[in-house]
Amino acid sequence: MPDSAPTPRAPGQPLAAVGWMLVCALLVAVGNTLVRHVTVELHAFEVVFFRNLFSVLFVLPWLAASGFDSLRTGRLRLYASRSLTSLLAMLAWFYSVAHMPLPEATALAFTVPLFVTIGGALFLGERVRLRRWAAVAVGFAGVLVIIRPGAASVSPVTFVLMFHCVAAAATTLQVRALAMKDSVLVVVAYMGLFLTPMALLPALFVWTWPSWTALGWLAVLSAVMTLAQLAMTRAFSLAPASAMMPYDYIRLPFTAVLAWLLFGEVMDAWGWAGAAVIAASALYTAHRDALQNRARKLRGADVREEAPAPLPPSAAGSRPLR
Repeated sequence: MPDSAPTPRAPGQPLAAVGWMLVCALLVAVGNTLVRHVTVELHAFEVVFFRNLFSVLFVLPWLAASGFDSLRTGRLRLYASRSLTSLLAMLAWFYSVAHMPLPEATALAFTVPLFVTIGGALFLGERVRLRRWAAVAVGFAGVLVIIRPGAASVSPVTFVLMFHCVAAAATTLQVRALAMKDSVLVVVAYMGLFLTPMALLPALFVWTWPSWTALGWLAVLSAVMTLAQLAMTRAFSLAPASAMMPYDYIRLPFTAVLAWLLFGEVMDAWGWAGAAVIAASALYTAHRDALQNRARKLRGADVREEAPAPLPPSAAGSRPLR
């Protein structure tokens, strides 16, 4: 995954971007079913360790090709904290996938953008207006529709999954800061290099040696998830992220079909209704983010146009202006 300049977007490429997002959604759904399959033999914490170990092995050839000097960065502390929140998110997610219906887990995971909005307002000073706060409240109402706390006792696994959403949102906010200066290769490489030894510690408490068959499935799982990341990256290089995110929600019907075929799991009408509410809320917040980003860019362009032009060398003299 060598670092390269963004590919210019030509007419017709948004259609290709949609195709890549659909591929990503399908691969994520397949990856989650593989997590469910392999956690029958191994504890979820051990699966997290092997998923990161194989990811490092997949990244090493790219690192060797680009040179290990490309990993130089002055933000190791941020990479370490990002890896810690990412580890917590993965541990909670894999555990949830192993112990609750896949479609329900996927639907509740759609709340991650809502937690990103809250975190951006609380910790990054991002301005969130009333309409976006209302959308966040509507999204969490969708969570209540899915879990229906009054109709039945809420499973403790549901709280583990919501913890995953909080940790995943914290990871997203940190990735925003990292991606502003470092290449995708550096961000992905440090994720694996930090996460693998971190994930080993909780795995040791539940360790059982995997069979060769399980190791094969773990390698396939890591490959599928890595390909999903590449497909999403390719889609975002062809079209704006805000335009592509609606297609990410296609992973719910993909997951629902696979869960029904492989595990006999079916999400009821309340679950689908709640998922629709959460997705609509998250899409609205993403739309507002895109509008605000566009407005900031336009204001920046206006400021540059209004700034006085620098004097030509003949008028400014031989020394640069300070």
